[in-house]
Amino acid sequence: MVYGVSGFTGALVAELAVARGERPVLAGRSAEKVRPVAERLGLDHRVFPLGRAEEGLEGIDVVAHCAGPFSATSGPMVDACLATGTHYLDITGEIDVFEAVARRHDDAVGAGVVLLPGVGFDVVPTDCAAAMLKQALPSATHLDLAFVVQGGASAGTARTAVEGAGSGGRARVDGVIGPVPLGRRRRTAHFRDRDREVGAIPWGDVSTAYHSTGIPNVTTFTTVPALFDTIQPLTAPLMRTGVARKLGTALAKRIGGPDAAKRARTRSEVFGEAWDDDGNRVRVALTGPNAYDLTADSVVEAARRVSDVTPGAHTPSSAFGADYVRALDGVVVDGPTGGTTAAR
Repeated sequence: MVYGVSGFTGALVAELAVARGERPVLAGRSAEKVRPVAERLGLDHRVFPLGRAEEGLEGIDVVAHCAGPFSATSGPMVDACLATGTHYLDITGEIDVFEAVARRHDDAVGAGVVLLPGVGFDVVPTDCAAAMLKQALPSATHLDLAFVVQGGASAGTARTAVEGAGSGGRARVDGVIGPVPLGRRRRTAHFRDRDREVGAIPWGDVSTAYHSTGIPNVTTFTTVPALFDTIQPLTAPLMRTGVARKLGTALAKRIGGPDAAKRARTRSEVFGEAWDDDGNRVRVALTGPNAYDLTADSVVEAARRVSDVTPGAHTPSSAFGADYVRALDGVVVDGPTGGTTAAR
């Protein structure tokens, strides 16, 4: 089942699944929005709110949950999956959602269910990069992960960004996730196409990379202007107000997401670096297609593979291995490479 098929990413997942010979059941909360997609693709559909998800999941082996914001929708769907024995996939990138799902590990084992959040661009390529680096340097104590995406955002992505705009930075330090000043670190990321200056931001790998690798210090980065580090603390209190959040959410809903032509000519980049206390350092870089195309590809592939995964709460690399990202269309990986250098 693809739940949230009326959204931009959910529709991409459904379309790709059909193109690859799959026949998913399509679902969501609005018959007015779900039915036209199902009719266009010639698929069965169901309509149910998350409060009735147990009933809606009857007879379903795996659900690809694509209806965010996941801070509100993940918990009810996970509960329903545990109750019905349905494997759970989602496309979140939210730190708190990853942590909440990880805490359900024992419940998932008892139910014989795989809980696997973040099987889209958030966080498949970065999580697999982290796992590759850990394999290359088992003694690693620090991990930096950086990404760049081209092509614009969907409405769902924009709504999630609005939800998090009132928060500052977050990083994992000595195994614990905590608040840090936004942009507390800037560095050069050595992407495959070229080097870029990046600034620290809160991202899903602050949660998942630790669960995948055990590396206790994790910081995530993307390209943000240095001025943003100064402005964000000043604007954050405003973005925490109800009026600003409602306005931001209303504007986000008007975003349609990149069309096929724009996705075809844009791509994503990931860079990762890990080091240990002795100065040993390893790097990896990868290029992939547009983040939305990579997400749809990964969701369909994950749905095919998930029944072979040991029950419990997983990250993409703990479920499918560090090389999972190499199996996705258009992904090219350089590394890991490295040696002994002075600590930065």
